Amino acid sequence: MNANGLGFMRRSSGATASTSASSSAATAAAESSSGRMDFAKLQSRSSSAFVPPHKTQLPPRYHLSLSSGGGAASHSHRQQWQRRIWGAVTLILAVSALFYFFSVFGGPRRQQNSRGHAIVIDAGSSGSRLHIFSYKVENLFPHIDTQDIPSLKTKPGLSSFSSNPQQAGESLVELLDFANARIAKKDRGQTRLYLMATAGLRRLEKNIQEDIIESCRSVLRQSDFMFEDSWASVITGTEEGIFAWVSANYALGTLGGDPHATTGIVELGGASAQVTFVPDSPFPPEFLHSLDFGGVNYKLYTYSFLHFGQEAAWDNLLQLLLSGAVKPRLKAKPGVVIDPCTPAGYVMNSELLEKIANTLQGPNQVKVSTVLSSGNFSECRRAAQELLQMGEDQCLHERCAIGSTFVPDLRGKFFATENFFYTSEFFGLPATTSLADVEAAGDFYCGEQWTKLKNKHVGIQEEDLLKYCFSTAYIVALLHDRLGIAMHDERVRFTNKVGNVPLDWALGALMVKLADNIEERSEWSFGDDWVTILSFFGSFGLVFVLVWLVLRCRKPRLKTIYDLEKGRYITTTRLHR
Repeated sequence: MNANGLGFMRRSSGATASTSASSSAATAAAESSSGRMDFAKLQSRSSSAFVPPHKTQLPPRYHLSLSSGGGAASHSHRQQWQRRIWGAVTLILAVSALFYFFSVFGGPRRQQNSRGHAIVIDAGSSGSRLHIFSYKVENLFPHIDTQDIPSLKTKPGLSSFSSNPQQAGESLVELLDFANARIAKKDRGQTRLYLMATAGLRRLEKNIQEDIIESCRSVLRQSDFMFEDSWASVITGTEEGIFAWVSANYALGTLGGDPHATTGIVELGGASAQVTFVPDSPFPPEFLHSLDFGGVNYKLYTYSFLHFGQEAAWDNLLQLLLSGAVKPRLKAKPGVVIDPCTPAGYVMNSELLEKIANTLQGPNQVKVSTVLSSGNFSECRRAAQELLQMGEDQCLHERCAIGSTFVPDLRGKFFATENFFYTSEFFGLPATTSLADVEAAGDFYCGEQWTKLKNKHVGIQEEDLLKYCFSTAYIVALLHDRLGIAMHDERVRFTNKVGNVPLDWALGALMVKLADNIEERSEWSFGDDWVTILSFFGSFGLVFVLVWLVLRCRKPRLKTIYDLEKGRYITTTRLHR
């Protein structure tokens, strides 16, 4: 049965194949006899769903394209990734171009050239002085108009309101009226107003300082000028020294240049003295202040010697003499103190003597009935040295110049300002005078009788005349005996001006404030270096895109298609246009 069955199936299959072949042959013969192809049937076949042959039916060279899912699908996938990549590249280039144009044409850099006014109130120990500055900003660098700086000083200083801090603000009204008269009303809202108190307030307790400053703020808020509470403050001695150094080097035109080409500054104020310069050698980091200005970094030594200003030193020395802590080598009777720093013949007021005596403290306090003025320059200088050396036993460094404070060797040129200048000016000494000349002038002055000096210098207050003997001795003791400047060294200039530019720390303070404001406004804009970098990458990216487009247009594109007529796959080539 099985054999018969199998034989029957084979015969049936063969018969079917024979019948199919006969049918196909008949159809072909009919078409051939007609002499043309039946396009209707061909069109019907091509429009019907076509299933491509399996890869096993094709030559090996076609296997790869079909096994990967088809050439069209792979090409479409590549196109999607190319679009994504070039979309990202285009976005990056667009953002770079946007930042570039912002950096060059927009944002804060458009404001780099501006003009305006600013007010700085220097609240010193002896009084408050208001300065009105006109400035302009060019290429992100501030410039002060030094030809015309209106100013007004009023007395007393803010520190005199220590017993009644709420009244301190009222002392500023006259200064504000002065400013209102010189600045147009339309400009006041854009005029910054700063108040900076110095050593006079630094000597007071913190709570008294704050009460006095708050009283001033309440008055300044009511003015027409631009003011913020943080713009009224007690500045540190370090800040005061740096501001003075900036002012001096701005006046010289060395600010923004080689640090070692700058000039140092030594200030002798009323309550404190400041030393600021760029040393040649390393020094302890606690005295280092790094200042960036005009694209240059300056490593400054700066220190403020509180209580060593001329007025404070005068008061302290007198107390030391009365207490017996400093004893001149001159003989005196019991109960009599010899003062070598006031001209001979001067008699101290008994009320002043009692007031000073009541402030004395310590085990060396003595009962004083009389102060005898001797007017001796050498003894006054020695007493000043003792004052400047006090605290030296607490020095933690190899050498301490003033008290327990380290000062590097003074390098280069220096300006000696404020009371250094006022003293040399009183004696008619030139700016380039030497300490030897100061010593000679002081020695002669100290040896004069008090009555003769009063008759010779009519119109000068007695309080000032009394101090010139001390001030000359103190200057020599400070600059030569403690800071090491040679007696005939002329690298120190006693001056308060360079040309028409005042060597006032208030000018330097405004320079620093303006520079900080310019930096804040331009933080989010790019500088010239960033503009150059962005320009480079923008240009490079543009060239890269153009080259890619050219190569893409010239690259041949292969396409595999199935030819129905020939019954096989063929590959075509064409260029992008």
